[in-house]
Amino acid sequence: MNKYLLPVIAIVVGVIIAFITKKQKSIGTKLLLAFSGAFLLALALFDLLPEVYHHLDGKQTGLFIMCGILLQIVLEFFSKGVEHGHEHIQKEGKEFPWVLFISLCIHSFLEGFPIHQHNDMVYGILIHKIPIAALITTFLLQSSYNKTQIIGFLVVFAVMTPLGTYISNNTVLATEHIDIVNAIVIGIFLHIATTILFETSEGHKFNLSKLVVVCLGISIAHFI
Repeated sequence: MNKYLLPVIAIVVGVIIAFITKKQKSIGTKLLLAFSGAFLLALALFDLLPEVYHHLDGKQTGLFIMCGILLQIVLEFFSKGVEHGHEHIQKEGKEFPWVLFISLCIHSFLEGFPIHQHNDMVYGILIHKIPIAALITTFLLQSSYNKTQIIGFLVVFAVMTPLGTYISNNTVLATEHIDIVNAIVIGIFLHIATTILFETSEGHKFNLSKLVVVCLGISIAHFI
């Protein structure tokens, strides 16, 4: 049951953080984002990648991972990189951001599939979703959308990962192709995590703090 509840709890925590930080992107959120990127990347490499290579041909696995990277690049064209902490989004206007919403939901839905076989992945996705949910909530609060639209956005976004997990657990089609989907998701994780880890940081103090939390994230992922 935790594999369904924890991704939803992550969204709730992210929303709370957005309110506590008074709609500002704080240094704590940046560090949590860096930790989540390292933790998620390490889990994908330690647990998910060996399993996929075990069941699929090596070259075929690489092809699907590259497809995942390309898919994430396409999704980020529409989401403007919210998945890894960027907020270059137009906040003007009252028109609901359908393109942003759909791209984030596709990303969130696919994240749920690896949880089918790798329960540890739920913790990586949990940590990843908290800062992302905080940033999305910050964007929504600073926009001119009404409360119904904001709540609807967050609720649907929250249930997409559990929906992906449910489908991977309960449909024959998903079971037969789970390794292919997982390889695609690895590509998505690789792109997001490396973007978070290698983007330019502001100030040497933050660089040192980021290095510490990145090492911590990798270490925790190795020992769980």
